[in-house]
Amino acid sequence: MKQIIIGCFFLSLAGCADMEEKDTSVILPENERMERIALDFNRNREEVKNYIARYFDVVTDSMLEVWERSKALEYAIINGEKRYFHNAAPNLFRIDSLCRSVKEAKEPFVLNGSEKVNASHIPAVINALSGQDGVYQACPVRMKVTYRITVPANTVPEGEIIKCWLPYPREGNRRQSNIEFISSSVSDYIIAPENTLHRSIYMEERAKKDSAVLFSVSFAYTSVAEWFNLSENDILPYNENSDLYRTFTSERNTHIVFTDSIKELSRRIVGDEKNPLRKVRKIFEYIDSHYPWASAREYSTVPNIPQYVIENKHGDCGMVSLLFITLARYNGIPAKWQSGFMVHPGAQNLHDWAEVYFEGIGWVPVDQSFGCPSFAEDDKTRLFFSNGIDAYRLIVNDDFSSPLYPSKKYPRSETVDFQRGEVEWSGGNLYFDKWWWDFQVEYIN
Repeated sequence: MKQIIIGCFFLSLAGCADMEEKDTSVILPENERMERIALDFNRNREEVKNYIARYFDVVTDSMLEVWERSKALEYAIINGEKRYFHNAAPNLFRIDSLCRSVKEAKEPFVLNGSEKVNASHIPAVINALSGQDGVYQACPVRMKVTYRITVPANTVPEGEIIKCWLPYPREGNRRQSNIEFISSSVSDYIIAPENTLHRSIYMEERAKKDSAVLFSVSFAYTSVAEWFNLSENDILPYNENSDLYRTFTSERNTHIVFTDSIKELSRRIVGDEKNPLRKVRKIFEYIDSHYPWASAREYSTVPNIPQYVIENKHGDCGMVSLLFITLARYNGIPAKWQSGFMVHPGAQNLHDWAEVYFEGIGWVPVDQSFGCPSFAEDDKTRLFFSNGIDAYRLIVNDDFSSPLYPSKKYPRSETVDFQRGEVEWSGGNLYFDKWWWDFQVEYIN
C-alpha cells in the first residue's frame, strides 16, 4: 500500500471498506485520494518562507520546524519531498497565537466581510424577536442567485457528453421559502426531488472542439434569520425511543465516530453536565476558543474530520461543525449537518453549519465556525450562533455524503459536501482542477 506522510504522522490512505455511506460515489479509491493530496500540498519551502517573511524580519529553518511540530504549519512528504499545504503560510497566522499577534501588529484587526454585515443584522434580529414567545424568525431577505460552472475547451474529447450537477436550494426548509426557478443554460434539465438531501439541478452538454462548455442556473428565494432565546427550563426530556433521537445521536462512519479522542475531549468539556442546553453551549464555546478557523484540505482526503481537528488544533467551517455534531451526539443531543453558502453582501462563499434538536423546541441552528462574534457586546449576541443563524444563507444540503439525483457514476469531487458542483463524462470524474465555478447574488429587498 502506498503511503504519504502528513506532518509528523503517518496517514494510511487505504480505502474505507467499512463505510456506511448511502452513495458509492462518495467512496474514494486510494490512488485518487493520494492524487488529491498532492494537488493540495503544492508549495515548496521557499514559497512558504517568502510569505512568512512579510511579517518576520528573519525566517529560519528552525522556526519552520517548530511550527511544523506544533501542527501550525501543515506539510506532507510526497515522493520523498516535503511539500506544504497551499494555504499553509496564511494559515500559520490564523493558528499560531504568536504569529497572529505579529501580523496584527502590522495589519490591525478589522471585522471580516460577514461580520461587517452581521454587526448590525444580528442585533436587529435579536431586537425583533426579544419578548416574542414562540416566535423565532425575523428579517427576511430575498435574493437572486446565478451559479455557473465552466469546463475549459478540450477538457474532454469532442462529441463526448459532459454531465453536470449544480447546487440548487432545498425546499421544505423552514428558513428558506418561495423558491423560484428563473433560467438555465440548457432547456433540458432535471431538478432533484424536494426530499433530496443534496439538492441539485442536473444538465448535460456535448463537448465541442476548442469551445468551453458553460453550465448555469438562476433562481430566487427568500431566506429568514432565526434565533431561539432559550432557557434551561424550555428543554423537555428526550424521547430516547424515537426514530429521530436514535438516528441523530448515532455514530456514522467515517466522520461521526465516538473515538477515544472524542470521549476524552467530551469529558474535558462537558464533564457531568446533564442539561442539554448547557451541554451545547459548553461544546460551542470550547470549540470556538480552542480550534481557530483555517483554510482546509479537501475533505475527501481526510479519513475522519473531527479527529483531524483535534490532532491539528484547527479546522474550517465544515470541520469544526462535524466536531461539534460528533460531540453533541456522543452527549445524547440529536445533531445534524447543514450546508450551502453564506451570501452576505461582500462576503459570499461556501459554508457549513449544524443543527441540534431540543425536545419541545425542535431543530435549532448552530454555526460553530462563526462562533462568538468579535463585535458582541452582550451574552445574547456573543452566543447568538449557538442557537441562531443570520438570514444570509443558501441551504443546499441537509446531510453530508448523501446521494445526488440522478446518481453519479464516478467518485465525487466532494465526497462529504455538495456545494461547488460535480462534473463527469464517460471517461471519469472531472476534479476541481479541471473546471471552475462562480456565482453572483442580487439582493431584491
